[in-house]
Parts: sequence; structure tokens; C-alpha cells
Amino acid sequence: MKALKKIILTDDEEDIITIARFSFEMMPDVQVKFCHSGQETIQEALSFLPDLILLDVMMPNMDGLSTLQALKLMPSLAPIPVVFLTARSRKEEIKEYKRLGAFDIIPKPFDPMTLPQTIATIWEAYQSETHP
Repeated sequence: MKALKKIILTDDEEDIITIARFSFEMMPDVQVKFCHSGQETIQEALSFLPDLILLDVMMPNMDGLSTLQALKLMPSLAPIPVVFLTARSRKEEIKEYKRLGAFDIIPKPFDPMTLPQTIATIWEAYQSETHP
């Protein structure tokens, strides 16, 4: 199984970035880039080439769904799994996100103490699915 080494987390709310920064301190072997917009995520992803992208759904200008669609159109970024961080996590919304290409969803508000384990579990599921 490939180790999770690089993550991009994108959210337009500084409070979420601050909380996530705290969470990622519990994952010292993982390099994390924080972005504030869909456009910034795409630019960073092209050079950083993360293993995983955590993406807010509701952002101004380019929302998470538009960002996901743009990522899927780029050959170097299309294979990277995208996990939505969202308060919009009703069953039908989750189904739609997955249909559009999201690998999983982390509902907001998330617990900063369990976020690293949640991400590790999602990464293991992704590895199992793509490299059985």
C-alpha cells in the first residue's frame, strides 16, 4: 500500500484551515498545503502533485464541484482522489458527489481530534479499491 505523503486541503473559511492545521500536526509524515479557492487548488496541485485532495463544496467563484470537474479534465490530476469537506451531507447529496467523481465525504463540522484517523481510513479504502 502506498503511504499517504501529500495532501491539499482547500477551504475558503480561515477557521476551518486553522482547525485542520491543528489536526495535521498529528500527522507529521504528511506534507499539507492549504488553499483558499478552487483556482489556487488547481495551480498548487499541478506542481505539488498531492496523493489526496480535501475540498470544500461551498466556495465563492469556483465551488468544489467545479474544481473537481476541472481536476478530472487534467491527465496529471485526474487520478488523484478528491474528498469533499462539507456541511451539505444528506444522503442524496453524498450520492450526487460520488456520482460526480468524489471518492468520499467528510461532514462538517468535523472533529479535529479524529480527522487524521478519518483521512487514514479513507486513504486505506481508496488504496484497497484501486490496488486490491
